[in-house]
Amino acid sequence: MATRDVRHWHGRFPEVTRGRYLNDGFLRSGHATVSVNGFAITVVNAKTGEQLYHNSSITNHRLTADNVVAVAQSGRGRWKIENEHNNVLKTTGYHLEHHCGHGKRYLAAFLLSLNVLAFLFHTVLEWSDPKYALLRQVLAKRQTFFQDIQALRRYMVFDHWDHLMEFMIRGLELESQFDTG
Repeated sequence: MATRDVRHWHGRFPEVTRGRYLNDGFLRSGHATVSVNGFAITVVNAKTGEQLYHNSSITNHRLTADNVVAVAQSGRGRWKIENEHNNVLKTTGYHLEHHCGHGKRYLAAFLLSLNVLAFLFHTVLEWSDPKYALLRQVLAKRQTFFQDIQALRRYMVFDHWDHLMEFMIRGLELESQFDTG
């Protein structure tokens, strides 16, 4: 197993990122095994020796002393983005839950796709509909916003989307903040 250390300044103290890597390792023994490249990454405070981060992973990318730290940091960034994205979908009104095992085939992926499409649609609305954007700014928690819409639609009929948005703006007394011109 080869090793590569990279020193850099963290902003408050120097860090050492140690990447250990191996190419063409086997997941198991036998004739039907898969060859993979693996690495472990450890970040330590260079002054105190305190371990700040450690993780390991496998990849299909060929690892070298020049790229092992970059590959590990890319994987760490991707994990962080996915984790934060899923956390947003779980905690802000999209009701994303762990759907593994639901259905015979593909139902979990389908449910996730619907959640992601809803999130995308709401993001586009926030960029393109000034009334929606104003209401989302005032009702910052998505759950509150969605619950308000659900309650209003349960007891009232609106002719169209703008009618609902205008009703909410009037009800929250936000007319002065919304320029209708």
